[in-house]
Amino acid sequence: MAQTTRQRRQLPSDQVSSSPYSKLDKPERSNGKKEESDRGLGWGLPLFSLGVLRYMSATSNIIHDCDEVFNYWEPLHFILYKSGFQTWEYSAEFALRSYLYILFHAFVGLPASWLFGDEKVRVFYAVRLFLGFLSVIADAYLVVALSRKYGKRLASYALALLCVTSGCFFASTSFLPSSFSMYAMSLSSAFFLLEKPAMAVAVAAAGVIVGWPFSILAFLPVTLFSLNRRFRHVFFSGAITSAVLLALSVLIDYYYYKSWTSSVLNLLLYNVLGGGESHLYGTEGPLYYLQNGFNNFNICFVLALLFPITLLVQVVRKKYVPDLFVIASPIYIWLAFMSLQPHKEERFLYPIYPLVCVAASAFIDCIPDFFRDKYNPNDNSLLVVLSKTFRPVVLGLILCTSHSRTFSLIHGYSAPLEIYKHLDYHEDAGMGSILCVGSEWHRFPSSFFIPDYVLQVRWIDDGFRGLLPSPFNLTMGGTSAAPSYLNNKNKASEQQYLKDIEACTLLVELHLKRPYPYRGSDLSTWEVVAALPFLDRELSPALHRSFFVPYFWHRNNLFGLYKLLRRIPK
Repeated sequence: MAQTTRQRRQLPSDQVSSSPYSKLDKPERSNGKKEESDRGLGWGLPLFSLGVLRYMSATSNIIHDCDEVFNYWEPLHFILYKSGFQTWEYSAEFALRSYLYILFHAFVGLPASWLFGDEKVRVFYAVRLFLGFLSVIADAYLVVALSRKYGKRLASYALALLCVTSGCFFASTSFLPSSFSMYAMSLSSAFFLLEKPAMAVAVAAAGVIVGWPFSILAFLPVTLFSLNRRFRHVFFSGAITSAVLLALSVLIDYYYYKSWTSSVLNLLLYNVLGGGESHLYGTEGPLYYLQNGFNNFNICFVLALLFPITLLVQVVRKKYVPDLFVIASPIYIWLAFMSLQPHKEERFLYPIYPLVCVAASAFIDCIPDFFRDKYNPNDNSLLVVLSKTFRPVVLGLILCTSHSRTFSLIHGYSAPLEIYKHLDYHEDAGMGSILCVGSEWHRFPSSFFIPDYVLQVRWIDDGFRGLLPSPFNLTMGGTSAAPSYLNNKNKASEQQYLKDIEACTLLVELHLKRPYPYRGSDLSTWEVVAALPFLDRELSPALHRSFFVPYFWHRNNLFGLYKLLRRIPK
């Protein structure tokens, strides 16, 4: 009688798959049909949901950074209307900013300027709607890719977070290269999940060259894994895309700067090899991005940072390794790298914002797996059931806190955008009026808000000793000019301030409760034509100014008045 060996029954944990996990790997029901959640999301819900929220962002978003105005809105205004402010980065001597990125938006701004004529504010919002449209397409593609790869539930969580979290709400319609890199990050990650590595790398190259060159580090994981899968195809796709965009950038820069130069290369050389002195524009501590991430994503940011610990759960490891961990890994690489830099700004984190939502969604999705018996994937113990009901609670808390943050910022700091719109109703100030701005220069919302009867906007000295933007000088060549008063040392120019204050026809000032007089306080010289409340950041508690809580937000915060004043005729 032949001797037989008894073998143990193979457990689910013993099974090894040679291909990445997808929603198709989930067990079927007894009737042979896939679970309802595995059917995935179509395009309709992501496009509609994101479209509504991005429209709201485009129409209500504040301007969070003066760099957005002076490095992007102002050059665009100059291209469209031949007037605007120039920063030292756009001086032909330094040529650190590419006009390729500006022209990409001029394709919308130019037809809008023809359509709306003198109503430049409408052109501003037309460009913002275009930015929102780009965000909708990129993020919807990411949601659909997550749905096809991992199922409806994870994709739905990610969609909710992409729609409502404050970080994505504000960054999605900001006119910044880092926002463009964010769109590219969403789209590149989507192509990677859909197993289109060549497209993923091509989009990544566009995000780096057209958007922000330093974001190359954030695109590195997807690029390396894509090359590992189909090296030749992916390499040529990335190389050709990069070569074409770099050549186009050089040609456009030559047209505007009137010299053969590469702004992409200039920016990298200045910051990496040229001893870039970004610390001149402010430094922050090593915890700045962690604090900022929590403000803009609250618990969502914490869960995204905790996502790597899900590697400890075997079921989760099988589901999410390697693809989801590859697209989430830039969060940790980017945070570590940027936290080491002395100069920190909120916009520097924009490229990884969609990934924060994806990582947090994956963590929420796998909460029950921490309590499930690893040998029984169908375990429905009390802890597993409770953890399943805990997921919508966590998601709801994130969404409510995010809305609280968004409401607080919009209603606390929207006065500058709104007050400049009042200029359209005061043409009786006279043609050739001069609008003066002092310490509030950094909240100037761009020349798109300045009507034609205002001859020029001038800065007046309120004690700031750094370099301020100056108008593009047409007599010196406009975009090809290299004025001597624009320097890279942040040293104030003697001619940046208007000396004769009597020449000011209109004045914008923020009046806070401080023990010193304001120019506009002289009611014999100035009359208030518009005033809106503005949250006093220094005298308001951090918690109450950061998040809106009904009743307490108005009671505990202090507000100043953002004023538009007109000189009283003598």
